Amino acid sequence: MGVEIERIDGSDNEIWNRLVEQSPHTCLFHRHEALSVQAEHADTAVHPLVGYVGEEPIGLFPLFELTRGPIRTAFSPPPELRVSYLGPALLNGDGLKQRKLERRQRQFIDGCFEWADSEFDPKYGHMRIHGCYDDLRPFLWNGCDVTPSYTYLVDLSPGPEDLLMSFSRDARSNIQDGEEETFTIEEGGQAAISDIIEQVNNRYESQDIDYHVTPSFVKELAAGLPDGSVRPYALQVDGEFIGGLLALDDGDTVYRWQGGVRTDIDIDLPVNDLLDWHVMTEAMERDRATYDLVGADNPRINRYKAKFNPELVPFYTVERGSPVITSPAHAYKWIRDRT
Repeated sequence: MGVEIERIDGSDNEIWNRLVEQSPHTCLFHRHEALSVQAEHADTAVHPLVGYVGEEPIGLFPLFELTRGPIRTAFSPPPELRVSYLGPALLNGDGLKQRKLERRQRQFIDGCFEWADSEFDPKYGHMRIHGCYDDLRPFLWNGCDVTPSYTYLVDLSPGPEDLLMSFSRDARSNIQDGEEETFTIEEGGQAAISDIIEQVNNRYESQDIDYHVTPSFVKELAAGLPDGSVRPYALQVDGEFIGGLLALDDGDTVYRWQGGVRTDIDIDLPVNDLLDWHVMTEAMERDRATYDLVGADNPRINRYKAKFNPELVPFYTVERGSPVITSPAHAYKWIRDRT
């Protein structure tokens, strides 16, 4: 029996979310609330695709249709919103023999591409896929380019004392000595979100780096997702905002999503070490297993992140072009310049 692809419409949001919760390959950004907010802020149309074998759902694939002039493109996640991972997710594959599992997966990916080609004929596609979705061969067989990228994962299972001892000496000193200073770290609300995003934007602007994440985007995510999914942590000294981190709590994993940039305020305090440690300790109190530092491809930033003794793990960028657009890299830049 083959795989049939259907697009879930707005009246079936609860069905979509139940499927998201069943898959081991999904994250918060797969939820229908997050898809809607991403589509609005990226000026795209979202297509939540589900693959069925008979009546059994076996895969999810949210695709975002982006149109600029005569060119239509497909993204997952949409560009410029700093969403780390999205792409396809499988479910109901436990207990299947390898041959059947591989056949299902290939038919699912083939079917999603055929659906997109039939419905809006994208000339270029770009996806970022979490490393837990580890069989990328169906994309290669569909003529895609697959490129590994990397992130760091901190194992939180040892507990606070053993985890701290695994850090580099300077990280331990910064955390232990810094805790003797006078400051507060608290989880805030909308004001903290604005402070963090504004600080990141100012930092990137000073480095001539484009940054399109807005406070309204993050606030709408926080309002739409389950309570506690978006956690804005702000470090203050004498009531003044010094630095902050936006963390995403997705069950077993907490993500270091936005923030944690160098503060412009002249202060002798290891702000980001203290913020990261606070997020990790609170995550451990909630019995979370992993802290994803979100990215390990910048050598300068890696020097900071690696001191938490993380594991280096891959995720994947998948690109699919057509003869109309000869260079995928050029196509992505073309789209970005118009987004």
